[in-house]
Amino acid sequence: MTDFSAIKAFAFDIDGVMTDGGILCDLQGELYRTFDAKDSFAVRMAVMNGYPVATITGGRSESIRQRMLGCGVPPEDIFLAARDKYVDFKKFCERYGLEEGSVMFFGDDLPDIPVMQHCVGVAPSDAVAEVKEAAEYVSPFPGGKGCIRDTFEKVMKQQGRWNYDVQEYKRRF
Repeated sequence: MTDFSAIKAFAFDIDGVMTDGGILCDLQGELYRTFDAKDSFAVRMAVMNGYPVATITGGRSESIRQRMLGCGVPPEDIFLAARDKYVDFKKFCERYGLEEGSVMFFGDDLPDIPVMQHCVGVAPSDAVAEVKEAAEYVSPFPGGKGCIRDTFEKVMKQQGRWNYDVQEYKRRF
């Protein structure tokens, strides 16, 4: 089993990681994505158990912000329209005093590689080949279909922090 004992925080892309990468567009240009409930629950578990969590995405839709807020990600840790994801990743690390190597970042396509070169990179099973090569861990699950849940749960269980507190969950979510 991969050693995840040094992980202190999580950050991830949206399209192709928290979603399967599919995007629907209506006639007004609004974009729609599907988020997996189990992946979203894993994000909530991380937040409830004290891990800083960020999303760093090139996506610009307000619906992304709303979904991440609903998962407990603080507004200042939701980076939309990211064109140089490493810049936003550094801001996240600085905000929490994190060493880059203690953060796990999930990516699936070329814009994610610069971040993955500075931290513990994770790729979903359907990521592009270059991202899989850059990753320290490739989940057996594809983006939007369990990649986040698989890896968050592994990290938290290995650290003894996969703890569900129903009262805390009711209070926060």
